[in-house]
Amino acid sequence: MKPTGAGRFGRAELRLAMAAPWPAAGLASDWRLVDGLRTHTRRGGDPDTGAPPVVLVHGLAVSHRYLTPLAAWLAATHPVYVPDLPGFGLSQHPRSAYDVRRHADHLAAWLAAYRLPPVCLLGHSFGAEVAASLAANHPDAVRALVLAGPTSDPAARSRRGQFGRWLVDTLREAPLQAPVLARDVYNARPWRVLATLSHSVRNAIEADLVRITAPTLVLTGERDPVAPSRWRDQVARLVPDAHLVVVPGAAHNVVTTAPMEVATAMRHLLAPDPALMDR
Repeated sequence: MKPTGAGRFGRAELRLAMAAPWPAAGLASDWRLVDGLRTHTRRGGDPDTGAPPVVLVHGLAVSHRYLTPLAAWLAATHPVYVPDLPGFGLSQHPRSAYDVRRHADHLAAWLAAYRLPPVCLLGHSFGAEVAASLAANHPDAVRALVLAGPTSDPAARSRRGQFGRWLVDTLREAPLQAPVLARDVYNARPWRVLATLSHSVRNAIEADLVRITAPTLVLTGERDPVAPSRWRDQVARLVPDAHLVVVPGAAHNVVTTAPMEVATAMRHLLAPDPALMDR
């Protein structure tokens, strides 16, 4: 993919995001039965580099779609998997909205279904809460962890507080992301989005952060109002072995609008080898 630069999301990225279930840019769709739910995964082929697999976990109200630009960047060097959490994207809808721990347990069962070795796990926004829970409770499954724009800051830990910050963020994001969000909210249904938001603001992520043992990268956009500087610094302090990366020019959806920068930071975390970095 051609680099778009931090803060940008163009028509090529939009087409890639909306492509599933059809193959595009080396990514294809796969379904497996996990804990009784037909679970969709967008995945890249194995580049045969010997690098560990990377799993990308989406945030609230969205799906694999907005993570596909990052998946395409990483697929050159790593096996990449982007599952849709239960009730989101192209995965089956359970009757109720899962809370953070139940999503994490489903993700652990998903890892077992694919028989993956310890993975590099990236969670964005609400997905960072799920990833932190998985890393804390299933440490043997996680080789390295990336918490990108993690929710939810105690200073705005309410549905009103989080929604207000997301509204501010919409003014800082690339407009062509809007069709992706609209499609994902339609697929998930608004009631599930609101119910999951309620679970998010009741989740004390701090309790999971202090139990993480994997090497961790806390990554945010410079202009992210959902995970502002004070909160991202606190997250980095709470995780015992964490480093902080801030991407200039990017807002909350840094994983979408700055995929090259995020992929580079992840490769540094996994293998600080210039030969691998330049591929």
